[in-house]
Amino acid sequence: MVLPTIPLLATHFGVSAGAAAQIVTALAVGRFVGMPISGVVLDRLGTRAALVGGPATVGIAALLAASTPWFGVILLLVMVMGAGDSIWALGREVAGIDLVRPDQRGRVLSGFHGINNVGLALGPLLGGLLTEAVSFRAVFIAYAACAAVSVPLGLAAHHARPPQTRQLDSEAVKGWGLMWLLHWARELPALFKQIEPHLRATYAALVFATLTSMVHRATLQSMLPLYAGSHLGFTPTQVGLLFSISGVFVFAMILPAGFIIDKVGRKWATVPSTGIPALAFLFIPSSETFPQLAVLASLMGVSNGLSLGSIATSTYDVVPPSARGRLQAARRTIAEIGGVGAPLLGGFLADAFNPGVPFLVYAPLLVLSAVLLAVVGRETLER
Repeated sequence: MVLPTIPLLATHFGVSAGAAAQIVTALAVGRFVGMPISGVVLDRLGTRAALVGGPATVGIAALLAASTPWFGVILLLVMVMGAGDSIWALGREVAGIDLVRPDQRGRVLSGFHGINNVGLALGPLLGGLLTEAVSFRAVFIAYAACAAVSVPLGLAAHHARPPQTRQLDSEAVKGWGLMWLLHWARELPALFKQIEPHLRATYAALVFATLTSMVHRATLQSMLPLYAGSHLGFTPTQVGLLFSISGVFVFAMILPAGFIIDKVGRKWATVPSTGIPALAFLFIPSSETFPQLAVLASLMGVSNGLSLGSIATSTYDVVPPSARGRLQAARRTIAEIGGVGAPLLGGFLADAFNPGVPFLVYAPLLVLSAVLLAVVGRETLER
């Protein structure tokens, strides 16, 4: 919901367009910090702690962000919201995975990510309408309300805990301070070695694919509002509508994507999900009308639809159950580097040149990701 407010945030707080776009960076930083925590929460406490604690954290931070008069404080609170979102998102996946067989994982995760993307699609449109009708602060209040609804749903959800295994050194460190984080980082090689040797290269390719996927999404979320709003002069509602158009195609792909992942092959979804955005990124800087951007938004909706749960499903195929929370969290933690770095570099390029340049800069990464998934990654769907 906050994406269409980025141009208004720049005007209201007297900051540059590139600086205002760092609200996406702040969210990514929070997700980056929250991912290691989420993995340990899941492997120690189970899914219910994540499904309740994450939304509660988000709701409190959103209410505080709605009332603060300082842009810097808003960025800090959005970081907290990102951490809560990370904890909730991974808990949702693990809770769902425990309910089904491996050959049903694609459809379950596609459904989860698809419904989530419906919210992502409607959010920008709602955010644009709230911003024009009330103010950008109404967006944070609406977000807090959504988080509040999620808390009782988390209490009612399936509670999953992993099987008990040998305790790693990081699990013996109590608390959540710097020492715990350092031990968590040191234990990553040991966690990686728990993966079967012939699947380790596949896991590495999936990690890189998640990284480029975060670059793609963070760039789209931070730079498309600037390109369409500040550069082309679209209204907040028009900017929000572009994201909603993409979301319609994401929603339409929920069932087809799940069928492809579970019946045709995981790679038939993962490879196009990174290749199609690369083509769209090459065409965005030359698009100057709403219909042109709407077509590209539709293509990215199709690619996002194919990515619905496909990379996560492939990763669950690869990692052992005893370390699934931490290895999934490690994959996403590394990927969040892209979520943090992409808007930062994109904001610099937007201020130095124009908001269309970041799309051209990041397109080659998406091409490389598609090639690695196709050539290095194994097909993990068991026939």
